[in-house]
Amino acid sequence: MSPTRGLLVTGAAEVVTLTGGLRRGPAQDEPAVAPPGTAVACLGGTIVAVAPEAQARDALSAALVVIGAAPDAWDVVDASGGTVTPGLVDPHTHLLFAGSREGEVVLRQRGAGYLEILAAGGGILATVAATRAASDAQLLAHGRRWLGEMLRHGTTTVEAKSGYGLDTATELRLVALAGRLGEEGPVDVIPTFLGAHAVPAEVRAAHPDATAATEAYVRSVIAEQLPAVAAQGVARSVDVFCETGVFSPDQARRILLAALGHGLAIRLHADELVPSGAAELAAELGALSADHLSCASPEGFAALAAAAEGEHPVVAVLLPTVPWFLGLDSREPARELVAAGIPVAIGTDFNPGTSPIPNLPLAMSVAMLRLGLTPAEALVATTVNAAAALGLADRGNLEPGRRADLVVWNVPTHAQLPYWAGADLAGTVVAGGVRVVDGRG
Repeated sequence: MSPTRGLLVTGAAEVVTLTGGLRRGPAQDEPAVAPPGTAVACLGGTIVAVAPEAQARDALSAALVVIGAAPDAWDVVDASGGTVTPGLVDPHTHLLFAGSREGEVVLRQRGAGYLEILAAGGGILATVAATRAASDAQLLAHGRRWLGEMLRHGTTTVEAKSGYGLDTATELRLVALAGRLGEEGPVDVIPTFLGAHAVPAEVRAAHPDATAATEAYVRSVIAEQLPAVAAQGVARSVDVFCETGVFSPDQARRILLAALGHGLAIRLHADELVPSGAAELAAELGALSADHLSCASPEGFAALAAAAEGEHPVVAVLLPTVPWFLGLDSREPARELVAAGIPVAIGTDFNPGTSPIPNLPLAMSVAMLRLGLTPAEALVATTVNAAAALGLADRGNLEPGRRADLVVWNVPTHAQLPYWAGADLAGTVVAGGVRVVDGRG
């Protein structure tokens, strides 16, 4: 579609606008459904109007005249009784990697734990070896494949972490490739540097014990990798896997303070396996998000709740497909977080070991069925709150002036999005004002 042509979405049974910004507490269950007959008008990648159809048409005509185009130069998307929502935002993925780890499914079935597999050279380290050996062309082809899958499920913005390089050259390569995929579109890719994902095998081999190896690697992340990533200018934020047996809160604090010194936003893999103090650290440092939180302590909850009342709320990004895929009984404390007034987002944690799941609506279904989120809470968690977890104020809701990312779903109400678990419900997907998926029927 030409940038001088508009787009008008009409005929929806339900338009869910998510207006009003970040939601927490009872407000997380309020998706803001527009009155019947509402249309959405877009031009130049931006939403022009969300209004009764006649008003939306007038607003779009006026905007076209301003740019010197014909007042009727628009295309119509007939929602045909479907539901219109903002494009989904996946705030936590490990998009770029090589290889797969289906063999670990059997190991886990035989009783092996996450850290046991990692200590034996599997897990993250197996993916690191495969990723280092992959070419740029192979990684880009992989990224395009899975971004296309995500897009067909209604996801228009994807955070993409590095972390499968664990050396300066490969980490820079992964961040650069993520940035290139974002430039290609149509999915907007938000690169995150995750050099502190694990300690690489060569560093472990060079030191007498795990403690010395981890400390040496932390120093290298701070002194070598972070300055190079900051100079590259592609990554938006820095993440650390803060967990017992991986990186301690003290080590994570040092890395994240250095990241802030380079002008980068920060986030944390927090308290996934045991209470580690990571939630408290996220609140202390004003991180954009604390992700996982399956085992956050009462002190961590209190710190996140206090942050939610202040100027720098930390979004709790829950990744419910991880324990589900791993066959664990543990569940992230979604209801407790909502009750404490902590904003909640949902991501897929797409990765080859613990959540090879590119379907964000499926994660919404798991959040509803296992974590007890309502359909509205799950939608808020994958739109406006997920955008906030990435520091993005220009998307996640349907308001004039926002980025024109939206989905027409082949269901009459948002309550059915997580209900039809795993179904292909996205009919039309619009990214940056351009119709990029058209599968209605």
